[in-house]
Amino acid sequence: MLEEDYIMRVIHEMVTTLLKLVFHIDLGKNEELNFKDQETGSAYKDLLNLIEDGKVNEAENQLLDVLDAQDMEHYKMALMFYEYLNQKNSKFLEECGFSKIEIVDGLKYVSSIYGYEAMAEALLGRGSE
Repeated sequence: MLEEDYIMRVIHEMVTTLLKLVFHIDLGKNEELNFKDQETGSAYKDLLNLIEDGKVNEAENQLLDVLDAQDMEHYKMALMFYEYLNQKNSKFLEECGFSKIEIVDGLKYVSSIYGYEAMAEALLGRGSE
Protein backbone atom coordinates (compact mmCIF):
# COMPACT_ATOMS: atom_id res chain seq x y z
CA MET A 1 0.00 0.00 0.00
CA LEU A 2 2.81 2.42 0.82
CA GLU A 3 4.54 1.62 -2.45
CA GLU A 4 1.32 2.31 -4.35
CA ASP A 5 0.88 5.64 -2.56
CA TYR A 6 4.46 6.56 -3.38
CA ILE A 7 4.05 5.72 -7.07
CA MET A 8 0.79 7.64 -7.16
CA ARG A 9 2.44 10.74 -5.65
CA VAL A 10 5.42 10.53 -8.02
CA ILE A 11 3.11 10.30 -11.03
CA HIS A 12 1.02 13.23 -9.81
CA GLU A 13 4.08 15.39 -9.16
CA MET A 14 5.54 14.56 -12.58
CA VAL A 15 2.33 15.48 -14.39
CA THR A 16 1.88 18.61 -12.29
CA THR A 17 5.46 19.71 -12.98
CA LEU A 18 5.24 19.18 -16.74
CA LEU A 19 1.85 20.89 -16.99
CA LYS A 20 3.24 23.88 -15.11
CA LEU A 21 6.50 24.10 -17.07
CA VAL A 22 5.19 23.34 -20.55
CA PHE A 23 1.61 24.66 -20.48
CA HIS A 24 1.60 27.08 -17.52
CA ILE A 25 -1.27 25.14 -15.94
CA ASP A 26 -1.31 24.86 -12.17
CA LEU A 27 -3.43 21.84 -11.20
CA GLY A 28 -3.10 22.78 -7.54
CA LYS A 29 -5.09 25.95 -8.17
CA ASN A 30 -8.02 24.14 -9.79
CA GLU A 31 -7.44 25.84 -13.11
CA GLU A 32 -9.93 24.65 -15.67
CA LEU A 33 -8.44 22.38 -18.28
CA ASN A 34 -9.19 23.76 -21.72
CA PHE A 35 -7.95 22.58 -25.06
CA LYS A 36 -7.35 24.98 -27.92
CA ASP A 37 -9.56 23.02 -30.27
CA GLN A 38 -12.90 21.34 -29.71
CA GLU A 39 -11.73 18.13 -31.39
CA THR A 40 -9.01 17.50 -28.78
CA GLY A 41 -11.40 18.31 -25.94
CA SER A 42 -13.95 15.92 -27.36
CA ALA A 43 -11.35 13.18 -27.82
CA TYR A 44 -10.24 13.65 -24.20
CA LYS A 45 -13.81 13.29 -22.93
CA ASP A 46 -14.24 10.13 -25.03
CA LEU A 47 -11.09 8.67 -23.47
CA LEU A 48 -12.37 9.42 -19.97
CA ASN A 49 -15.69 7.75 -20.80
CA LEU A 50 -13.84 4.63 -21.92
CA ILE A 51 -11.93 4.60 -18.64
CA GLU A 52 -15.15 4.92 -16.66
CA ASP A 53 -16.57 2.01 -18.67
CA GLY A 54 -13.58 -0.09 -17.58
CA LYS A 55 -11.98 -0.07 -21.03
CA VAL A 56 -8.63 1.32 -19.90
CA ASN A 57 -6.43 -0.54 -22.39
CA GLU A 58 -8.74 0.45 -25.25
CA ALA A 59 -8.62 4.08 -24.07
CA GLU A 60 -4.82 4.05 -23.94
CA ASN A 61 -4.64 2.50 -27.42
CA GLN A 62 -6.91 5.22 -28.78
CA LEU A 63 -4.80 7.88 -27.09
CA LEU A 64 -1.61 6.55 -28.61
CA ASP A 65 -3.25 6.28 -32.04
CA VAL A 66 -4.22 9.96 -32.12
CA LEU A 67 -1.00 11.47 -30.77
CA ASP A 68 0.61 13.92 -33.16
CA ALA A 69 4.19 14.87 -32.29
CA GLN A 70 3.60 18.30 -33.83
CA ASP A 71 0.55 19.08 -31.68
CA MET A 72 1.39 19.98 -28.08
CA GLU A 73 -2.30 19.92 -27.19
CA HIS A 74 -2.09 16.16 -27.67
CA TYR A 75 0.74 16.02 -25.15
CA LYS A 76 -1.40 17.96 -22.67
CA MET A 77 -4.23 15.52 -23.33
CA ALA A 78 -1.89 12.56 -22.73
CA LEU A 79 -0.59 14.02 -19.46
CA MET A 80 -4.13 14.62 -18.24
CA PHE A 81 -5.20 11.15 -19.39
CA TYR A 82 -2.52 9.50 -17.26
CA GLU A 83 -3.22 11.84 -14.34
CA TYR A 84 -6.89 10.82 -14.52
CA LEU A 85 -5.89 7.16 -14.57
CA ASN A 86 -3.53 7.75 -11.67
CA GLN A 87 -6.47 8.87 -9.54
CA LYS A 88 -8.10 5.47 -9.97
CA ASN A 89 -7.43 2.94 -7.24
CA SER A 90 -5.38 -0.18 -7.86
CA LYS A 91 -8.42 -2.45 -7.56
CA PHE A 92 -10.16 -0.65 -10.42
CA LEU A 93 -7.01 -0.70 -12.54
CA GLU A 94 -6.41 -4.38 -11.78
CA GLU A 95 -9.97 -5.25 -12.79
CA CYS A 96 -9.27 -3.42 -16.07
CA GLY A 97 -5.97 -5.23 -16.63
CA PHE A 98 -3.87 -2.13 -15.96
CA SER A 99 -1.41 -0.97 -13.28
CA LYS A 100 0.31 2.11 -11.87
CA ILE A 101 3.56 0.90 -13.48
CA GLU A 102 1.85 0.99 -16.87
CA ILE A 103 0.90 4.61 -16.15
CA VAL A 104 4.58 5.39 -15.50
CA ASP A 105 5.59 3.61 -18.71
CA GLY A 106 2.90 5.44 -20.69
CA LEU A 107 4.03 8.81 -19.35
CA LYS A 108 7.62 8.07 -20.29
CA TYR A 109 6.60 6.96 -23.76
CA VAL A 110 4.44 9.99 -24.57
CA SER A 111 7.05 12.31 -23.09
CA SER A 112 9.64 10.82 -25.44
CA ILE A 113 7.39 11.60 -28.42
CA TYR A 114 7.31 15.28 -27.47
CA GLY A 115 10.97 15.63 -26.53
CA TYR A 116 10.54 15.52 -22.76
CA GLU A 117 11.95 12.03 -22.22
CA ALA A 118 14.90 13.22 -20.11
CA MET A 119 12.65 15.29 -17.90
CA ALA A 120 10.20 12.40 -17.47
CA GLU A 121 13.02 10.05 -16.54
CA ALA A 122 14.40 12.57 -14.07
CA LEU A 123 10.99 12.99 -12.44
CA LEU A 124 9.87 9.35 -12.60
CA GLY A 125 13.15 7.45 -12.50
CA ARG A 126 14.67 5.28 -15.19
CA GLY A 127 13.33 1.88 -14.21
CA SER A 128 9.72 0.87 -13.95
CA GLU A 129 10.25 -1.54 -11.05
